[in-house]
Amino acid sequence: VQLQAFGGGLVQAGGSLRLSCACSGCTFSNFGMGWFRQAPGKEREFVAAISWSGGSTYYAESVKGRFTISRDNAKNTVYLQMNSLKPEDTAVYFCAADRAGWASSGLQAYDYWGQGTQVTVSS
Repeated sequence: VQLQAFGGGLVQAGGSLRLSCACSGCTFSNFGMGWFRQAPGKEREFVAAISWSGGSTYYAESVKGRFTISRDNAKNTVYLQMNSLKPEDTAVYFCAADRAGWASSGLQAYDYWGQGTQVTVSS
């Protein structure tokens, strides 16, 4: 199983970015998928998750109403649409896959991790 995240970049505060994460070598439609982020000097934290079917989603309070997670099982891809970005959203963003299929917020629930993509929000 390989996860590849892309779509990060530099954006001004208030702007938008869309992250994508493609899964290869996996039965993607069975996996729950999550996004996490890690800022310099901080622990990795939960951002958003989506269940195998897309029927359940879960967000961190800090991003609720601004970020949207979605998935396309036909393309083996999960997305994170990030709007109204703030400087405190600056971090490396990681996607992760959970074989159990749930929309989980805990790092320990995830079996596979991508390499991360940098998001930088300037003020």
